[in-house]
Amino acid sequence: MTKRASHGLLPQPGPQRVLALAQLSNSVGDGAYYVTSALYFTHVVGLSPARIGLGLTLAWAVGSVVGVPLGRLADRRGPRGTAVLLALATSAAVASFLVVRDFVPFLVAATVYASAQSGLAAARQALLAGLVGKEERTGALAHLQVTLNAGLAVGAALGGYALSAGSKRAYLAVFAVDAVSFVLCALVLLRLPAVAPAGPAQGAKLEVLRDRPYAVVSLVNTVLLLRMPLLSLGLPLWITERTDAPEWLVSALFILNTGAVMLFQVPMAKSVTGLPTASRAVLKSGVIMLATCVVFALSGNGGPVVAGTILIAGSVLLVIAEMWQSAGSWQIGFDLAPAGRIGEYQGFFGTGVTIARTLGPLVLTALLVGWGFGGWLLLGGVFLVASYAMGPVVRWAEGTRAGAGVKGSGAKGEAEPGEGVDPLLGSVD
Repeated sequence: MTKRASHGLLPQPGPQRVLALAQLSNSVGDGAYYVTSALYFTHVVGLSPARIGLGLTLAWAVGSVVGVPLGRLADRRGPRGTAVLLALATSAAVASFLVVRDFVPFLVAATVYASAQSGLAAARQALLAGLVGKEERTGALAHLQVTLNAGLAVGAALGGYALSAGSKRAYLAVFAVDAVSFVLCALVLLRLPAVAPAGPAQGAKLEVLRDRPYAVVSLVNTVLLLRMPLLSLGLPLWITERTDAPEWLVSALFILNTGAVMLFQVPMAKSVTGLPTASRAVLKSGVIMLATCVVFALSGNGGPVVAGTILIAGSVLLVIAEMWQSAGSWQIGFDLAPAGRIGEYQGFFGTGVTIARTLGPLVLTALLVGWGFGGWLLLGGVFLVASYAMGPVVRWAEGTRAGAGVKGSGAKGEAEPGEGVDPLLGSVD
């Protein structure tokens, strides 16, 4: 692909814009789901919070494991068809929530939902790799992140309306919208050109499980992703339990974060063009995360105005660190994946998100609510050490590929964007 990446907030016409439209269609439903799901499962389904937590933890644990073979399926059978079927599977899982009224059916539906979502993420990455040139992928992912945030914001507003109504019908409507949104996502994905499946598998069936350098890179990235529950759980608990800041600030900081990502993620990602610049971006994020944690720690002292001002300053630093870490990790995850195994490797790399969301609440609650100021400093130190470690680990992984003659995701011999036939899992093995 030789076209220059778009310099605006919208991706350039073609596959990138279609991918963004697919992202937008299901992220609106997801935004509504995230806002209302906890109350829906308690008030409508009738489950206890403990059972909901247990069910979702088990479901996402399965999903994180299943994401790797589903990513490999996308490589072998074609990413477009795999993504379409997984989007439809996600829709079916959400639709089933409308009728489940007991724990076991809920657990089954949640497991299908988590597995399909994990696989869909990996298949989409493989699809993007096949349709967008290597030099444009990080920029394309930045555009998709902007689209994701915009869709989540719209969906959250719809979910807020359902919460204000407080009726069973309103909750059911939200879940119906989410189910329909994934059907729309599947239809939009069908507008993309087919991408050639990978050739006959070479080496191990799931090679990523034996790729120790890539596993270490993914582990370091998982540590850095502990920032993800910070905005949704860590800060709200800190604000309500340890500061005198008003509780409405939780919502304001979320809006600040979402708006900043929509405005600045694309421009910031332009400077990340390869593994060296990606490693530097991750290092920047770690340094800024240390500063962020120090600033947040200081908000535990002072009245509402002082605490609120400090929290806003810390949130600005947090979103800057988030954007640098995102841009760097996108480039690293793609560039270290061998050609023909993008889906498999991205499925493995993506497990970091699930692990961070599963373990993050436990870690953040213990550190921030339990330890207070010292917990913030320890958390910032962990981010700093992990960001410094990323550079040497990436160079190690890159060296093993050069020494073994492994082709990266942009190496010569990769299928050209748009080549091949992918009629919903019809492939040539």
